Amino acid sequence: MTQQHSAIAPAPKNPAQAKRGDWWRDAVIYQVYPRSFADSNGDGMGDLEGVRSRLPYLRDLGVDAVWLSPFYASPQADAGYDVADYRAVDPMFGNLLDADALIRDAHGLGLRVIVDLVPNHSSDQHEWFKRALREGPGSPLRERYHFRPGKGEHGELPPNDWESIFGGPAWTQVEDGEWYLHLFAPEQPDFNWEHPAVGDEFRSVLRFWLDIGVDGFRIDVAHGLVKAEGLPDLGSHDQVKLLGNDVMPFFDQDGVHDIYRQWRLVLDEYAGERIFVAEAWTPTVERTANYVRPDELHQAFNFQYLATDWDAAELRTVIDRTLEAMRPVGAPATWVLSNHDVTRHATRFANPPGLGTQIRTAGDRELGLRRARAATLLMLALPGSAYIYQGEELGLPDVVDLSDEVRQDPAYFRGAGQDGFRDGCRVPIPWTRTGSSYGFGNGGSWLPQPDGWGELSIEAQTGTAGSTLELYRAALAARRTQPDLGAGDSVEWLRAPEGVLAFRRGEFVCVANTSGESVTTSAYGRLLLASGEVAEADGEAKLPADTTVWWTTTP
Repeated sequence: MTQQHSAIAPAPKNPAQAKRGDWWRDAVIYQVYPRSFADSNGDGMGDLEGVRSRLPYLRDLGVDAVWLSPFYASPQADAGYDVADYRAVDPMFGNLLDADALIRDAHGLGLRVIVDLVPNHSSDQHEWFKRALREGPGSPLRERYHFRPGKGEHGELPPNDWESIFGGPAWTQVEDGEWYLHLFAPEQPDFNWEHPAVGDEFRSVLRFWLDIGVDGFRIDVAHGLVKAEGLPDLGSHDQVKLLGNDVMPFFDQDGVHDIYRQWRLVLDEYAGERIFVAEAWTPTVERTANYVRPDELHQAFNFQYLATDWDAAELRTVIDRTLEAMRPVGAPATWVLSNHDVTRHATRFANPPGLGTQIRTAGDRELGLRRARAATLLMLALPGSAYIYQGEELGLPDVVDLSDEVRQDPAYFRGAGQDGFRDGCRVPIPWTRTGSSYGFGNGGSWLPQPDGWGELSIEAQTGTAGSTLELYRAALAARRTQPDLGAGDSVEWLRAPEGVLAFRRGEFVCVANTSGESVTTSAYGRLLLASGEVAEADGEAKLPADTTVWWTTTP
């Protein structure tokens, strides 16, 4: 399937955007985790036809684009992030015709489609890797991965001391005695990006999906493709900490940027403002900015912001650093609170600060939801692009009490490394109050949904004043109509009480109270939206704890 789709041109959001074609600078992009979004055939697993059937919901929510997590042919050792064929759809999700239909329908609704690309590693069932094993040491196919002899008298030790992000050694020994590198699960061997065939293959894969009509790619482990020359031991480095201060020999190597410059040349051959988005876990936002220089990628996820506690001083610091880092390279800042790899922010904020992004306890559900709503309005008020993870618009918490018998996350079963509790944010979302799997499908669900899930459903929240879903809809509608929201590279900070963030963008003002107590501030004009009840009188406003308010100074 190689037909060329025409690029879409959605209506401009407001007059300030009418002359600008770079839609991605202020886009709100909604992440769909296909296996947990909607199931069209009742097998308990979400699929592309299910996503396609729910596209009108996403249009009405007010997002600009949909990012689809992997749906490629895969043994599913890591939920599709172990790809066996980059040009095929896994049968559990449908086929290429389903992908084509989804993209066409999305474009017809004014939505763009971004797909995941997994270039750091393949599945061990990829034809290249299977041939490499069959052909043995010295095979040209082994040069496309990182095969090495082991250390020790008989080669019985791994080639170096690297550890997998999922726990345990980053090396697995094969029957003929050689070892291969996998920074994640053993079923995910890392490509050797020094080999020209790897680059040739991925440029071909890019063109395959661009010809089908996708609007861009989210690049998985974008910081990991190039390893330090010689694959040196970690030595004095501590166990991998993705948000630590050191650049590890297998992450964030400068050589990745040559790859992305080549990819950008491919993307720029296509009309319609196609984009790249980097998943780049780097030590600092300044290092992240390297990925979005003008001749490289368009956006990079802001994991420093995601990992920030609900604290005014900490938030202001990361906001300032982000805007300062992106300004010299001319790239938009991005803001994100949740995704498929971390505890949902409604649960993170329900727990004490400092616990990180993977949390095992439910915490104070009411507190977490109140803070999550306030954090969302703060995020959507900041200049740049924002990402929403499916279900966060419903205020969904993580499901923290899944039993060992139902868990799927490979990291959970490998002891060290990541905590392995990603299943909690991947439970299928509820669409209806009642019925089989709360409207997810007409069968069960691949991860069990908790009792009471229906009261958080789209059906239950639609049209309900004050619901989290209606708050998101109102916020996204306001973002489309307010000229001072969306793109930009700065904010004007205003004086505010301790524990409160206040900033102006033109005639728009955002005030976020993280203090845990009610505070009184100026009322900055006409109230547009608030995450909680706000009382105004005599030019002042009383903000409850954990509340964010939007004002406009226009009548």
